[in-house]
Amino acid sequence: MASGYALSIGLNAVDPGHYAGWSGVLNACEADARDMMAIADSQGFKGTMLLTKAATRKSVIAGITSAATKLKKGDIFLLTYSGHGGQVPDTNGDESDAQDETWCLFDGEMIDDELDALFAKFAAGVRILVFSDSCHSGTVTREAFLRGTPFEYPRDATGAPMKYRFMPPEVALRTYRENKKFYTQIARPFADKKAPPHPKASVLLFSGCQDNQTSADGTYNGLFTGNLLKVWNNGRFRGDYTRFHRDIVRRMPPDQSPNLYKTGAVDTAFYAQKPFTI
Repeated sequence: MASGYALSIGLNAVDPGHYAGWSGVLNACEADARDMMAIADSQGFKGTMLLTKAATRKSVIAGITSAATKLKKGDIFLLTYSGHGGQVPDTNGDESDAQDETWCLFDGEMIDDELDALFAKFAAGVRILVFSDSCHSGTVTREAFLRGTPFEYPRDATGAPMKYRFMPPEVALRTYRENKKFYTQIARPFADKKAPPHPKASVLLFSGCQDNQTSADGTYNGLFTGNLLKVWNNGRFRGDYTRFHRDIVRRMPPDQSPNLYKTGAVDTAFYAQKPFTI
């Protein structure tokens, strides 16, 4: 019988000691993590939740590695992240914009190459389902939007300017410069221009927006997670992952279009399942 393990991560702030004095305060990421874990619990997953100060690089890496050692063919790993997205310089030439995307964990960023390498530890036949409610791009389009006048910012339900889950470019640059040795050491295994090991597991990623967009925070849930919860409708949703993605996108504004991305081994049976099926 298949088993499921969930790791749910949510950060309403980061350690300004690492992020060049920036604390990156958000409203809704811990609530997102709790709600995603509630879905996991309802579907029979066992799991761990890491909130803000507990969501360190060490604890996240340990959580993913622990799942990789426990899960076998036919099992499923649910990984959810809600928080800021950032960037560091690409060291192995696998990014067209010369920047690696990151998750801003409490005490340091996790680089996308690291995640790929962690996923490669899972056994063949494991299903990995990832939800990332964060911004993953530092493009000119995003930067221009966020640097507009206050009157250009959308408003949240309280009438306040909307918060976005991105690390401002100037903060990203300062953070990298002040911790260059730290990030150089992390990137060293990937700096020889060799691609990270290809996952033998099947990885299905739902991201909160496209590469050139931002993910909005909220008064309780993030915009993406909030709409995901409405579509899921306490388990009443009927359909596969493609329909789940399509129904979420239909609820989203045109400036935030969630992405559905497949990597690792092809598993058509996985893609055709009802979301969160163990």
